[in-house]
Amino acid sequence: MVSMSKIATGNGHGENSPYFDGWKAYETNPFHAIDRPDGVIQMGLAENQLCFEFIKKWLMEHPEASLCTPEGVGKFKETALFQDYHGMPEFRQAVAKFMGKVRGDRVKFDPDRVVMSGGATGAHEMVAFCLADPGEALLVPTPYYPGFDRDLRWRTGVELVPVICESSNNFQITRNALEAAYEKAEEDNLRVKGLLITNPSNPLGTIMDRDTLKSIVRFINEKNIHLIGDEIYAATVFKDPEFVSISEVIEEVECNRDLIHIVYSLSKDMGFPGFRVGIVYSYNDAVVNCARKMSSYGLVSSQTQHLIATMLNDDDFVDNFIVESKDQLSKRHKYFTWSLSQVGIGSLKSNGGLFIWMDLRKLLKEKTFDGEMDLWRVIINEVKLNVSPGSSFHCHEPGWFRVCFANMEDSTMEVALSRIRTFILKNNEAIVPLKLCRRSSLKLSLPRSLSRRMDDFMSPTGIMSPHSPLPQSPLVRART
Repeated sequence: MVSMSKIATGNGHGENSPYFDGWKAYETNPFHAIDRPDGVIQMGLAENQLCFEFIKKWLMEHPEASLCTPEGVGKFKETALFQDYHGMPEFRQAVAKFMGKVRGDRVKFDPDRVVMSGGATGAHEMVAFCLADPGEALLVPTPYYPGFDRDLRWRTGVELVPVICESSNNFQITRNALEAAYEKAEEDNLRVKGLLITNPSNPLGTIMDRDTLKSIVRFINEKNIHLIGDEIYAATVFKDPEFVSISEVIEEVECNRDLIHIVYSLSKDMGFPGFRVGIVYSYNDAVVNCARKMSSYGLVSSQTQHLIATMLNDDDFVDNFIVESKDQLSKRHKYFTWSLSQVGIGSLKSNGGLFIWMDLRKLLKEKTFDGEMDLWRVIINEVKLNVSPGSSFHCHEPGWFRVCFANMEDSTMEVALSRIRTFILKNNEAIVPLKLCRRSSLKLSLPRSLSRRMDDFMSPTGIMSPHSPLPQSPLVRART
């Protein structure tokens, strides 16, 4: 047999994990309201589909933004020809302006420090290549996005050292936890080169307050290690407190700015993962220069740059989009968490992201990660929902699950909620329903289609009405 490289034969990609297994279950049997009503509903995909009609309207009104229309074809030749890997000036200017807008224009970004990459995946790897050598380490607070094991480690050889955060303080990052992780790395003879934080957090949906960020900046400055701020969910914060960027904090805390780097993209904030628009923004000239050279391996297409630049330079569109997106996310989040609460399912209080951190600890037959995996298999195979177990996010407490709520239509969400309720009612000895919320105040902020359905969820006892027209869960027919 012909020998292959260690990358080709190894398991560094991390695909053999429950996080990716859930995706495989969905891809094998995807839900469709008519063709596959018993299929798996995708709730493991952090995708923002709630503003597509708003964006579609803009596209219809601005056909010149596309090079494949009579209005835009005049720019086809110049855009189709070779483009410098620095990126189109108008694209970098538009992205820099948008980054400032979603941070409330409290900070400005320099277009000359905007380096493009093929999505946040490529941006993270690019930063890792720039900051650390194989065998050196980055600290990462838990729970964290499973893809980091691939993005930051697989091809770079960089190690990830977990910073253990706990539910007792809502998984907040503390100075003690940072110090403990740093000391553990030293004991393991790992040289720590940086700290990666995700703000807003994936999978928690929470944001870091200003004091926490200041503490983090002081920590990395004292240790003389880099800080990578993943801020790809910056515009998904839908209620107070407002998002605070690391770019704001370094204006208030004395630090070596050569240590500060931001990863951004348009995949989450605008719902454009297919466009592969990733951004590295560094305050370090050497990192900018190196990353720009590396970007030639994962450029954003010129056609995409042209479309994005045209769209983001429309100030009215951007302002209205930010408001509309937050409004839609807020309504969906409120309705989804309220619906879960009616059958006693709690979640970590959050105000950002495209997901909730669902607490199913009461449903574990045993308070272990084996117990968590047993529950997850039931949810995947019988309830037919692809939700992601906390252990795949390196959470150190079993029973937490990430559930995405913005990647589906209202009707699909209703089916998912119906399946969850049926499952919980079958297991109601393990969990006690919470007290009903007041209907009047909640209805005011819900989409009309969902508000009209509210009464269908409620009976005098606070459980789903037996007259609800929602589809029945396949769990009812599943073997025990």
